[in-house]
Amino acid sequence: MFGIVRPCRHGMCGGLFKEWMAHLCGLCLALRDEHGHASRLVTNYDGLLVSVLTEAQAPVSSPHRRAAACALRGFKGADVVAAGGVRLAAAVSLLLASGKLRDHIEDGDGVYARPLVAAGAGRMADRWSAAGSGTAAALGFDPGPLLTAVQEQTRLERLPAPRLLQLTAPTEAAVAAAFGHTAMLAGKPGNREALEEAGRHFGRLAHLLDAVEDLARDRDQGAYNPLIASGTDLADARRRCDDAAHGLRLAVADLDLERRHLVSALLVKETGRAVDRVFGEAERPKAPPRDPRLKPNPGGLLSLLCVSASCCTCGLYRPPWDEDRYKSCGERCDPGGCDCCGQCGDGCSGCCDCCSCDC
Repeated sequence: MFGIVRPCRHGMCGGLFKEWMAHLCGLCLALRDEHGHASRLVTNYDGLLVSVLTEAQAPVSSPHRRAAACALRGFKGADVVAAGGVRLAAAVSLLLASGKLRDHIEDGDGVYARPLVAAGAGRMADRWSAAGSGTAAALGFDPGPLLTAVQEQTRLERLPAPRLLQLTAPTEAAVAAAFGHTAMLAGKPGNREALEEAGRHFGRLAHLLDAVEDLARDRDQGAYNPLIASGTDLADARRRCDDAAHGLRLAVADLDLERRHLVSALLVKETGRAVDRVFGEAERPKAPPRDPRLKPNPGGLLSLLCVSASCCTCGLYRPPWDEDRYKSCGERCDPGGCDCCGQCGDGCSGCCDCCSCDC
């Protein structure tokens, strides 16, 4: 569900958050309508960016529709995006989830080391790959870079002394292809080059931040991590992330957009917060003893069911062993770093620079 971009109503003014939710609910419904309820598990914040980029370039070509009541919205209806951009987001999310499952199976991570779990996950990965490829073909999008990203990543990870940027290249190419195609859907081919550049920087950020988040665990378990394999320390990783974030800001500034505020809020502000959050956690001293109220993670089928329940409820449900179970929604969303959004509200007027919004 989550990615490096994690917008929250506490860190975004009401108008922009409503726009974001229209894309999020639109993606969830597009997955359900075209590929069945199980596919809603692949709803992904980062993949949703292609829908946001498509509408930002040409709002007229991105119609909305009224969705029926949903339990996750307090049994209320909502205005949701229903256009090619959200279908592309669905295809990208399916293909990325398929690749991620295959990667877990290949590495034998956790429960995926069990033959029955690996077999079931493999069949699901095949279904998601076929579904995503079909939707992509209908939109004129070549899914090749996304389909080959995992295989190329596996090949690079077998090299004796890979360079860090060599390891991030498949992710960069996959995201660049998805971002670039939004220009075709929006009818603005002139944006394609800048979008592909933005995609490469975002892909590099996503790969590096994922590696930093997993660094301590991978080191303890002896698992593969691109930072360890390439001999990159946290200081160098932070420098490369800051460079990628700067390049992303420049690429976004070069885009011809009719609606810029949500794109800026997500690809500029939220990515910057993600870098600070991930490296802040990585450099933080070791966590205090575990809360005695938390039960140990049982693993196996129960763990998978609880993860599915958490995804289906957008993180509202947390299993007993989850460290965030007893935290408030505000603490889970990490609203820190926004000093003025509380003064904005839904009906703000004038300029709100902190939210990248002039609502």
